[in-house]
Amino acid sequence: MKITFVKKIKADGSACKKCAEISQRLEDSGQINQIDEVLIADESNPLSPGMVLADRLKVERAPFFVVNHDDGKEDVYTVYFKFVKEVLNQKTEAVDENKEILDQNSDLDFL
Repeated sequence: MKITFVKKIKADGSACKKCAEISQRLEDSGQINQIDEVLIADESNPLSPGMVLADRLKVERAPFFVVNHDDGKEDVYTVYFKFVKEVLNQKTEAVDENKEILDQNSDLDFL
């Protein structure tokens, strides 16, 4: 299995806030050691490796993770906590995963 983490650099050269947050979580938890490759999706360069991958996979938000399985299957995760739970097999809190989904989808709200 190969895990790729894609984070974004905005067109003005600044770091994506969510990408920086997830990078810090990966570092603080030691999960970064399970990431095989980190790609940058540079908004000012559509040919940057992360932008090319995002385009190929039709991913429109960063950060995201791509998991290439040994059997050739490829999974994409745009929700960090879901990635941690399903791929890294670590316990997460449902409230954290739900909050991240809501943060990424401003048109959603709790019932």
